[in-house]
Amino acid sequence: MTAEAVLDKVTTARQRFAARLSAVAADVELCLARELPQPTGHQSDIMEAMRYAALGGGKRLRPFLTVEAARLLGGDEASALHVGCALECLHVYSLVHDDLPCMDDDDLRRGRPTVHRVYDEAMAVLAGDGLLTHAFQMLSDEAAHSDPAVRIRLVAELARASGTHGMIGGQVVDITVLESERDTALITSLQAMKTGALIRFATQAGCLVAGGQAQDFAALNSYSTALGLAFQIQDDVLDVEGDAAVVGKAVGKDEHLGKATFVSLLGLAGAKDKARRLGDTAKAALAPYGEKAQTLIGAVDFVLEREH
Repeated sequence: MTAEAVLDKVTTARQRFAARLSAVAADVELCLARELPQPTGHQSDIMEAMRYAALGGGKRLRPFLTVEAARLLGGDEASALHVGCALECLHVYSLVHDDLPCMDDDDLRRGRPTVHRVYDEAMAVLAGDGLLTHAFQMLSDEAAHSDPAVRIRLVAELARASGTHGMIGGQVVDITVLESERDTALITSLQAMKTGALIRFATQAGCLVAGGQAQDFAALNSYSTALGLAFQIQDDVLDVEGDAAVVGKAVGKDEHLGKATFVSLLGLAGAKDKARRLGDTAKAALAPYGEKAQTLIGAVDFVLEREH
């Protein structure tokens, strides 16, 4: 095959992935617009704030992974989309709270003013709480899965992924451990909780929806563990190299705060190399699925090459 033919194939594969990602993102937007409460009554402000936070943008990578993992295994895509949207509600809640002055103190998210800037801090806290609560309401609905046992498993696994041994635990480590005490092992551990846990849940949820077997759970767990860490490393790279107008939020904050990251510990080239190696690990985990896994493999390249 000529170099031109190889390039055409790569370009076509990337175009197919981009089209699929955009299509799922559009489905997520419609699902969230339908499922989130419509502003009404004296409490309408909280509903408006929840919708402001959740609608109107974002990569929607986590629900995309849920849909694609289910699709890989022949699962029901409508159920997977519903579950993915529940996950997205929880993810958005975490962003709303992360942006607060008591946490990361950010003014921009996805290129728009953060929720506490548009409303106020109290409403942002409550909007996050509302999205978190709504996530579990969605998972308990029959639209998530016809089998109540599967719905209970989804609720339990998302609670675990987002709790003290998952996302929240990682955030606590990030806040409390001194920068001088951080090394690559600690950063890897905290990011496996803070960022990686929800990405792992995304693929495991798709596997649950599809009724996957033990080998499917193992393969998707290896894939998403590597993908989640690569995602965070690329975040660290973007904080150094990114353009705030493209990234959609402030950049350069880690260096300004003297924060230990993969870039500060490994150097820019070392961090990029580690991310590439993790990408190879993620792709290798899906080798048994052959061509059926091309969309999930495309997600690896997307994570490594993203600019926002």
